[in-house]
Amino acid sequence: MAAIDMKNIVKKYGDGFPAVNDVSIDVADGEFMILVGPSGCGKSTLLRMIVGLEDITSGDMIIGEKKVNDLAPRDRNLAMVFQNYALYPHLTVYENIAFPLRLAGASDDEVDKKVRNASKTLELDEHLERKPGNLSGGQRQRVAMGRAIVRDADAFLFDEPLSNLDAKLRGQMRTEISRLQKRLGITTVYVTHDQTEAMTLGDRVAVLKRGVLQQLATPRELYTNPGNLFVAGFIGSPPMNFLPAEVDGTSVKLPFGTVQIPQERAERAQGKGLLIAGIRPEHFEDASVKDDTSSGSTFRATVDVVEWLGNEAYAYIPFEAPPEVQKQLTQLEHDLDGDQMRTQLVVSLDGASRIAEGDEAEIWVDSTKIHLFDPATGENLTVDESRAGRIPEREDPKAKEQAEKMADHGEEVHSAEEA
Repeated sequence: MAAIDMKNIVKKYGDGFPAVNDVSIDVADGEFMILVGPSGCGKSTLLRMIVGLEDITSGDMIIGEKKVNDLAPRDRNLAMVFQNYALYPHLTVYENIAFPLRLAGASDDEVDKKVRNASKTLELDEHLERKPGNLSGGQRQRVAMGRAIVRDADAFLFDEPLSNLDAKLRGQMRTEISRLQKRLGITTVYVTHDQTEAMTLGDRVAVLKRGVLQQLATPRELYTNPGNLFVAGFIGSPPMNFLPAEVDGTSVKLPFGTVQIPQERAERAQGKGLLIAGIRPEHFEDASVKDDTSSGSTFRATVDVVEWLGNEAYAYIPFEAPPEVQKQLTQLEHDLDGDQMRTQLVVSLDGASRIAEGDEAEIWVDSTKIHLFDPATGENLTVDESRAGRIPEREDPKAKEQAEKMADHGEEVHSAEEA
């Protein structure tokens, strides 16, 4: 096993476009690190640079305290599991798992011992004489993992290994991968665009956007302390609600009324003008089924649509957003690969709630969980920086000048290169 240290990694192609732009990530020995983000964010390119399938334009790739920039993939002792399994269709499961051992010249006894140990771990014993074409998707993925296990590699690299599986099987395989990694204790870097995989598998998660690292933190910190608007919108399902907000002291004026937030969350937002408030759907509740509403604030709003799911329900409440907020939400929608940022509040309700479509309902909100974002930069003004692992933003001089110019006219704009 070995630690992986990426220092200021840059990857530019022939046209000069930085697919990966000055990314630094330290993966500890035995850690399960997730690289996550929408399509085109550079996560797979970064993984391919770790294994040596892509050249590094600048920066240092260090594996086990050894710089490997110029080493061929076969000399890095890494095991990679691909999205498409990459199995040999004419070979049995046994021979597919044994292939890297035979390539390395291992004895028949060593091959048999390692293959059978791997097949026992992955519950493939009864399939060893079958061909890949006769296996299910989940079984083929386990074969691919078995081929990685027998290599005694310094680290595992997974490139969206579950994306070809159906939803139920993905859930099962997530559990298997998590158990396997904990049992082996091997350093693992896992690429995915699925936030559920990122939140359930990783010790830490690196969120990328357009080749730039946005935040590196534990799943819990990403959820509770998103560093900017992009991370807040990407992490969480349903996604975080974003509403126009104005702050006066500890009072936050929202489209549905005014709520009170803790002093420490309001301090950095003073004098910023129009902001974007971020509130997760699960931080709301039907006030009539809430035992104690004193711990937050309540407001009244007309419910447009209710989706009842048995143990919970979702209520949808439309609102109007000023152009500068709507512009930032449109940009966020683009950054999130098409996830729609609608001007409607999504409220999670207890299944016992009797709120119906068209009702004017009293809604409780946990105002201690409200985040406030700067529309000009996307920065979270209420984040606990000591814990969030937020990456310091690169200041765009042109964007700053434009924001100051618009602020002089009582407006705020978003930066085209949100940190």
